[in-house]
Amino acid sequence: MLNCTKQRNEKLSYNSLMILLLSSVMLIMAGCGSSDSSDNKVGYLKFYNASTNAPSLFLTVDENLDEDEDDEVEITFSATAYGTADTRRELPTGDYFYELAWQDEDSAARADLEMIFQDQISIEQDTIRFVVASGDISQPQVNVYDIPLVDDEDDSTLSLFNLRVLNMHGSNQAVDIYLSQTDETFNEATMIGSYTFQELSENQKFDQDQYVFYITHAGEDEVLFQSNNVSFLYPSQYVMVIRENLGNSDSPYIMDKVSSSYTETFLDYNAEAHFRVFNAIDQHELIADYNDVIDVEITGGNTTSSLSSLERGTFSDEIVKDNGDFSVKVTVSGSESILLNNHLLSLPENANKTLFLYLTEDNVDHDGDGDVDENGDGIVDEIEISINSLVVDNSVRESIYDHQLQLVNLVDSDDFGVVEFYFVRSDETIATAYYSSAVSYANAESIILRNNTYQVFAVAKHNSSEIVLANFELTLDESSDELFLIIEQDDTSASGYRVTTEEQL
Repeated sequence: MLNCTKQRNEKLSYNSLMILLLSSVMLIMAGCGSSDSSDNKVGYLKFYNASTNAPSLFLTVDENLDEDEDDEVEITFSATAYGTADTRRELPTGDYFYELAWQDEDSAARADLEMIFQDQISIEQDTIRFVVASGDISQPQVNVYDIPLVDDEDDSTLSLFNLRVLNMHGSNQAVDIYLSQTDETFNEATMIGSYTFQELSENQKFDQDQYVFYITHAGEDEVLFQSNNVSFLYPSQYVMVIRENLGNSDSPYIMDKVSSSYTETFLDYNAEAHFRVFNAIDQHELIADYNDVIDVEITGGNTTSSLSSLERGTFSDEIVKDNGDFSVKVTVSGSESILLNNHLLSLPENANKTLFLYLTEDNVDHDGDGDVDENGDGIVDEIEISINSLVVDNSVRESIYDHQLQLVNLVDSDDFGVVEFYFVRSDETIATAYYSSAVSYANAESIILRNNTYQVFAVAKHNSSEIVLANFELTLDESSDELFLIIEQDDTSASGYRVTTEEQL
């Protein structure tokens, strides 16, 4: 009896233990399921910079404004330039603070940024909060648009895409938007909507394909903008943003195709191109009839434009051409002596460029043995020259807090091939300068400088020595223009070099 009772008690204990374990597992699984459900509640945040005079802007999202190292969400995203959007970000649903700021110091840490706007935002499940900054950046206007996330299996099955239009053109002029197939004209285009300033349209679905967009003033039929072919090849969500054209085109409009991860800009298909010519051609004994003055002829598209008597070290007046590809011919002024012929100048729509003309001297090695002083007298046996062209895009930025400079190196030297530009502030030396850029011969490099007063040094390295080619003071403020800094040889200066500072147009 004792043994039987003992066995029954052991069975009861075992069964009780198994029930307890199974109950615990079920509770744990239920708890995990609840946590997963909560974690899956996410929404999205996206930022677009439509402020014409803004520098690149940083977006920060913070769950609270207290300095708390335990914050689960406190993120400063990469800077977003004018006319672009950042990548769509996924965030847990809930309420957050968000800030817009620009980099006023060398550090891009949140604490060192200059904040221009702060507000609260609610992230909701399956919704994109589309934040748009516009207007004067010193007093920005910030709008937040709600875009429901589209997750439609039929979009893939039926090869559709989702499209919205946002009018951010500062003229306050309502516009009509038309769409056509790429092999059609405006006459065959379909109007997809009329949109006032800052209005975001409802979502529309279209077949995945390539399209042409047209813009007219509301109720009118004069086409003010026509895009190139715009591709929509995926079942995605897109916003076509209308904004101001800061270039010199007759069309006041630009359109940006904003997707979840990138921005693609479309200019007016018929926009004219603008360019200037800079004469940097030195005198040389091999072109004895050249006396620092040239004539320039630009031919293409059944048209020819001419520049007469362009002096050494000067820019021409601006030339306006239909967009296209052109051939450049340069002659000694007032003669048929050709310095350069058939050089390509490609001018896409809305282009704004400068064509630099310069002379290069090369040692001749007829037998290809690498020895250009065959008789050993210390003098190169023979040299030849060529006239070359360098095409540089002009900046059309209007930022008031920083400015883009184009650094152009036109120094042809056997001693060095690179010039380093240093922009030294009052508490720096060349060795500690935050801003610098190296430019190789016959090239241009761009650099963006924040407003300040700089001592500018152009330095070259020859063997182990560093040589100061030029030094001058440069002050940038809110009224400053985008500039060229062009370094050239100059026998009349003490160093033998000079830097020309000129506005980019």
